[in-house]
Amino acid sequence: MRFLSTTQPLTVAIVGLGYVGSCIAATLAERGVDIIGVDTDAELIKELNNDYCRFREPELTELLLGGIAAGRVRLNTDYSDVETADVVLMTVGTPIRDDGSLAEDQLRGACQELSRHLREGQLVMVKSTVPPGTTRSLVLPLLEKSGLTAGEHFGLAFTPERLAEGTAIHELRTFPIVVGGLDADSAADAAEFWHRALGVETIALDTVEAAEIVKLADNWWIDLNIALANELAKFCALFEVDVLDVIAAANTIKKGAGNVNILLPSVGVGGSCLTKDPWMVWRTARQRGVEILTASTSREVNAGMPEYTAQLALDELVALGKDPAKAKIAVLGLAFKNNTGDLRATPTQPAVAALAKAAAEVRIFDPLVDAEPAEKLFGITPSASLTEAVKDADCIAILALHRELADIDFATLPVAKSCVVLDGRAYYSKEKIASLRELGYVYRGVGR
Repeated sequence: MRFLSTTQPLTVAIVGLGYVGSCIAATLAERGVDIIGVDTDAELIKELNNDYCRFREPELTELLLGGIAAGRVRLNTDYSDVETADVVLMTVGTPIRDDGSLAEDQLRGACQELSRHLREGQLVMVKSTVPPGTTRSLVLPLLEKSGLTAGEHFGLAFTPERLAEGTAIHELRTFPIVVGGLDADSAADAAEFWHRALGVETIALDTVEAAEIVKLADNWWIDLNIALANELAKFCALFEVDVLDVIAAANTIKKGAGNVNILLPSVGVGGSCLTKDPWMVWRTARQRGVEILTASTSREVNAGMPEYTAQLALDELVALGKDPAKAKIAVLGLAFKNNTGDLRATPTQPAVAALAKAAAEVRIFDPLVDAEPAEKLFGITPSASLTEAVKDADCIAILALHRELADIDFATLPVAKSCVVLDGRAYYSKEKIASLRELGYVYRGVGR
């Protein structure tokens, strides 16, 4: 039985309005889809209904708030309107516990509440990242408590979220979307929905489990690739070789359908996905008697990079005859990646902690991060300006190079003599490094 309505425009209920849910709501609304947004965070709903979006993402604020103002996006904290939707997307948080297992509370709660409002003929799609088997073993039985049967009365599919912060809206408009259905009709409806709603290519897989694994495979690969880059950086440092030169040269060789593609080293990996998805792989495999080594190894390598990067700065201070315990260190960029204000699992936090443990004074500054969450996470009141942060600094540690920090005039900064510039994620060119040295700075990067 097919479940996707032929009605135009479609009405879509999005359960979970965090970063992913908000980006999807904004993009679908732009395409003419009516949105019913549901989230248990009453403060989030209040903020959005009062023209404030807490998530920093290009185009998101104007699209989402514009959709709300036009009446195309309606938000609430309860599920009362969900039964009027043609399609229900589940985008709730799926964190993991310390042992790598899924902390299923949000997903379970959303499914239980949705079961009370599910109606015949709806298509339900899970988009939250989960261990393979979760849609079938957890979501399905909870939804069928409604008295309806999946595949007979409603459709059920899994479609992984594969967005990168900073480019999410663009990716929703252009990336192929993977779907896997509980049955053939659910899969066909899911594929048709995304094609109709976004006009993008869809890739239909044979099972929901295959679709669930796709997201894990993507992030497993990314985390492992970055771990390779980070260890390569350490290796290059032994020979005073610039790791970026090595990577650029290594990536010119063709392999398979493309080229060798080593990513870039940095202060570490953060965000809500790369830090947990490999552990989902590791835990799920172990439960089935298979020991996956690469997932845990990549996590160990990348989790060690913040302290390693901090030590680079401390070593340079010592080499200059400066006592780290008396040094002033300015950390610029606190988010987990460039051009975002997201602090979730940011590697800059353990890097700052390592610097603070060894240095007399550490100041922090990030133009994209609000002061309150920064102070709560780092235990340091952020400086009000770049100038305030770097005044008399013995080291400037650039751990996230946002566009707002790209044009720093190092010649005018009121820093101490022989100030160290620690490049944790700026990837400055050789020309830039030479100009810094001409100004009297001492440059040190990860593998550079």
